[in-house]
Amino acid sequence: MSMRASLTGVFDTRVGEIPGSTCMGLQREAAAGALADAGLEASQVDGVLCAYSFTEPHLMPASVFCEYAGMHPAVCYAIQAGGATACIMVMQAAALVASGQCRHVLCVTGDNRLTGMSRDGAVAALSEVGHPQFERPYGISVPASYALVARRYMHDYAVTGEQLAAIAVEHRRHAGLHPNAHKRDPITLDDVMRSRPISTPLRMLDCCLISDGAAAVVVSAVDAAGEARKPGVEILGAGQGHTHEHIVAAPSLTDFGCKQSSRIAFERAGVRPSEIDVAQIYDSFTITLLVELESIGFFGRGEAGQAALDGALGLQGSLPCNTHGGLLSYGHSGAAGGMFHVVEAVRQLRGEADARQVPDARLAFVHGDGGILSAHCSLVFGR
Repeated sequence: MSMRASLTGVFDTRVGEIPGSTCMGLQREAAAGALADAGLEASQVDGVLCAYSFTEPHLMPASVFCEYAGMHPAVCYAIQAGGATACIMVMQAAALVASGQCRHVLCVTGDNRLTGMSRDGAVAALSEVGHPQFERPYGISVPASYALVARRYMHDYAVTGEQLAAIAVEHRRHAGLHPNAHKRDPITLDDVMRSRPISTPLRMLDCCLISDGAAAVVVSAVDAAGEARKPGVEILGAGQGHTHEHIVAAPSLTDFGCKQSSRIAFERAGVRPSEIDVAQIYDSFTITLLVELESIGFFGRGEAGQAALDGALGLQGSLPCNTHGGLLSYGHSGAAGGMFHVVEAVRQLRGEADARQVPDARLAFVHGDGGILSAHCSLVFGR
């Protein structure tokens, strides 16, 4: 079952340290690249969705982008849901074209988070995730919140630090095959286990990067997809799940909204987790991916860690995962972090992933998670 929407254009900029870059400059580069990939003119785009920015915050970021890019779409607004933003943008764009409100929707994400923010500024931005009354006064941070989840998961399911490290090592191996990746030098299990503690049990190499970069995609109505240059990748199913915002209010430290969002997406697409050829799943920390792999149904409880050690997430594994290197090694530029996952899924289904290509990939699963495993959006794509 299709949502009557296709991804017809994708693009991501160079990722990492890009001196002199600006949020708007990166976003415009990504938008122009996605339109060129689709073979469409800006004038053919009648919807523009944009994400938030840390370095150029604004009440109306989509309007600011359109002004900067000289675009005047019929539909224009911003979406803000942390790391789930990119997937929610794609889901919303699909709804806009399926309902006939738009023919081609441009979804734009990007930020110069590495060179455009001071270290103090970055830390301050991340501390705002905590509840102002019940968490922030006690020194909560994003890594500390995920460390709570990691501790509980290790206690309940005997997950080990080595199993978490295996995820980081596999991701770096994939990033080494991507010419645009922020970090490409190989790492070992020992490197991860000996890296600096950030919030026990999470270490430096268990944590995502901070990068400059941008990514954009074009979502087209099925009857308008023929106007694009390449065959579209169909959006077969999408779903969301929301259980809490602050970790103090989470109903569980082992069960999260990815369970609901993925179930809905799979049901709407008419496929099972076992049928997915390649998965791009949000990996803000190694524990994030491990939790989501199990909640989504790719592995049983307590099985994903050993599977990662056994190579299941590699290109030759049972579930090739984050084949570009994910947020852990490819790069993380605010909302663009999640959009890199979308772009990689489309490239895999088109057969454009070069050395990272999963043979004959026909079904892809993409998942975004915002906050402290708070907001979730799952997507199923097919060719």
